[in-house]
Amino acid sequence: MGSLGSRVLRRKAGLPRGEAAAAGKGGKRKRGGAEGTGDSDSDGEAEREERLLHLRGRRKKLKSTSKYIYQTLFLNGENSDIKICALGEEWNLHKIYLCQSGYFSSMFSGSWKESSMNVIELEIPDQNIDVEALQVAFGSLYRDDVLINPSRVVALLAAACMLQLDGLIQQCGETMKETITAQTVCAYYNSAGTYGLDSVKKKCLEWLLNNLMTHQSVGLFKELSINLMKQLISSSNLFVLQVEMDVYTALKKWMFLQLVPSWNGSFKQVLTEADAWFAERRREFGGDISFLESAQGSAFLPVFAHLRLQYIISDLASARIVERDALLPSEWLSSVYKQQWFAMLRAEQDNDTGPQEINKEELEGNSMRCGRKLAKDGDYCWRWTGFNFGLDLLVTYTNRYIIFKRNTLNQPCSGSVSLQPRRSIAFRLRLASFDCSGKMICSRTTGYQILTLEKDQEQIVMNLDSRLLTFPLYICCNFLYTSPEKRADSEAQLDHLES
Repeated sequence: MGSLGSRVLRRKAGLPRGEAAAAGKGGKRKRGGAEGTGDSDSDGEAEREERLLHLRGRRKKLKSTSKYIYQTLFLNGENSDIKICALGEEWNLHKIYLCQSGYFSSMFSGSWKESSMNVIELEIPDQNIDVEALQVAFGSLYRDDVLINPSRVVALLAAACMLQLDGLIQQCGETMKETITAQTVCAYYNSAGTYGLDSVKKKCLEWLLNNLMTHQSVGLFKELSINLMKQLISSSNLFVLQVEMDVYTALKKWMFLQLVPSWNGSFKQVLTEADAWFAERRREFGGDISFLESAQGSAFLPVFAHLRLQYIISDLASARIVERDALLPSEWLSSVYKQQWFAMLRAEQDNDTGPQEINKEELEGNSMRCGRKLAKDGDYCWRWTGFNFGLDLLVTYTNRYIIFKRNTLNQPCSGSVSLQPRRSIAFRLRLASFDCSGKMICSRTTGYQILTLEKDQEQIVMNLDSRLLTFPLYICCNFLYTSPEKRADSEAQLDHLES
């Protein structure tokens, strides 16, 4: 009995069964070394090895203890003192573990009738919660780590929020932020709003601003709500490829898929199908109203209102498509034609040399949004098409530099060119690289700046560190070519003309 008792005590103390023997051998070696019959270096190495083995043994034992608790207490339900029933399933659990949940801690510590009950029926009002999510959530109370499957994270988050499991909620949020893709972003955004994960919601919005124009798909466009699309289209941070007309085209495809959600062709076919569908609606209306003024289209008015139409009608081909489509109210187009005509007159006759100071509000709301994808390293030179009030701006990427040039003499251009000695533009340049799922790898920005250029002058606007560059490289620019109109002056002029 004494021998058996000593073994039990030794195990309870956390000591391996061979520890005493190892200590005895160590003692013998020490004595041997003192007597000159052993090698002290090898003895020390042997002791270190034995200590490492001892530590590994303890770690292994702790790990096996965690598994034992999960298997015996949770999965097998041994020594259970409470039964939880929900969604047609039962769990034999333990109050001491359930009290880690804020939901059950309040239930058991207060004057609720459930505090003295051994069987509790849970009502599950949230349709996102299923039996599998509850199984993982309850199981998390009996183990240190939970492996979260991204395809199950929304259901698990719902269960964790109901049970008030703060650690599991945080882990769900981190999993969501790491697994945002075109397939998950809308579900994550909506769930983050429902369950109060603001950091996840912000991350999803950033992903959409960066990838809306490059990761378009039938599934994504069907999932994007009107309110979410309005946020994206109104933002100056939207990564636009190539020009604002491409934003209009994307909205046309999106609106068609919202209205005809049963359509399941390939994304390459969407534009053709959308044009045919809207043409049929035009024939029905007989040209009396635009589509957005109809009963079907009115819900989409707030989204299309955030298009920057002044940069669409500045290109003849784009203006003709917009007029043909008849999606937009005619008053919108009349207003923007008038606005651009006055801006042109100011540039030509009032010698408007462009913005002279940073007006962030004006830049955020009215700047031209455009972008380009550089598939691989090399030399590139391009201009974004459209009438830009006499400023033909060439953009060059070469030798890891990005250069702006005001072209007046050397290269042919499609629009008229101002010969004013100096012209200014307000701009912000952003560069970014993304992995295959749309996650940003690296980014650079100039911030908002004013650049003044003389005739044919060029200016380096960004010097890139080659170590930070990954291709394909996306370049996005915001431009403001004319200074904001002085409302008070224009109104005074109108009053003078009327008098």
